[in-house]
Amino acid sequence: MNSDLLAQLEQKYKDLGENPEAYLKGLIHAKPINYWDYIEVDTLLSLQKPRTNFKDEVVFIMYHQVTELVLRLMIHEIKQITEKSKPDEDFIIEKLNRLHRYTDMLITSFDVMKDGMNYDDYNQFRFTLTPASGFQSAQFRELELYCTPIEHLINAETKAEMPNNASTRTKFNFIYWQAAGVDKKTGEKSLTLKAFEDKYLDQFVALTDKMKGQTLCEIIESFSSPSEKLIKASKDFDHAYNVKWPLTHLRTATQYLDKKGERKAATGGSNWKKYLHPKFQQRQFFPHLWKESAILDWA
Repeated sequence: MNSDLLAQLEQKYKDLGENPEAYLKGLIHAKPINYWDYIEVDTLLSLQKPRTNFKDEVVFIMYHQVTELVLRLMIHEIKQITEKSKPDEDFIIEKLNRLHRYTDMLITSFDVMKDGMNYDDYNQFRFTLTPASGFQSAQFRELELYCTPIEHLINAETKAEMPNNASTRTKFNFIYWQAAGVDKKTGEKSLTLKAFEDKYLDQFVALTDKMKGQTLCEIIESFSSPSEKLIKASKDFDHAYNVKWPLTHLRTATQYLDKKGERKAATGGSNWKKYLHPKFQQRQFFPHLWKESAILDWA
């Protein structure tokens, strides 16, 4: 065995205050790693549990599982920026470009939903999912809260109704996605929204408070003279995630829920056309960058 390599291994464990010999003896009995163990393939392939006998329900489940994995990748990248002490522009730009690529994956993967399921079968098995909804993706909401202060997730119309000096928890009653789960006439919350908030609202409030002054938006805003490269990378990601992806989602939903003039309700009961369209959401991660050009028109 290479003596330098052995010395480095010994030093590694000594630096940890450990006995190198015990670890090296352990290597004698350790099994070699295999692809299926490292990637946990068997576990992944056991996670599809359809509720009906329609074959395309498995497609529907796996599509959303892939989406959750991509969102996990994105949060992984964002946290590297927000947890780094004084990240420089090059580091942030690299991460923004990764975030943009992941968003492109989310956009193009919608073809799996749009063109990969039988129309009639989908409109049968989807009723077994009620009141579950993709609206209830906690990672989707966490990603937003890592990216920008909660005030940027409240549209102008609703912000006017919010009391001054509202607490973080109160602000969540005005966040844009409440429109998908609150009956405007009665003020009643849907079961979809109630269940979602029961499970995650405390977690969201804690994350929002933790991220005050440390969101991706605020880090980018701290640069007094940001480069054009940083501005462009930020806008590209903001537009892709908050305009292109929702519009792709809207077109896919329209194909299944509004085909042949048959206006169908979403499984979560939302006014999905209004909820999904970015002109109603008015969601922007970096509003300070959009003073001269509107996010909806960014090319």
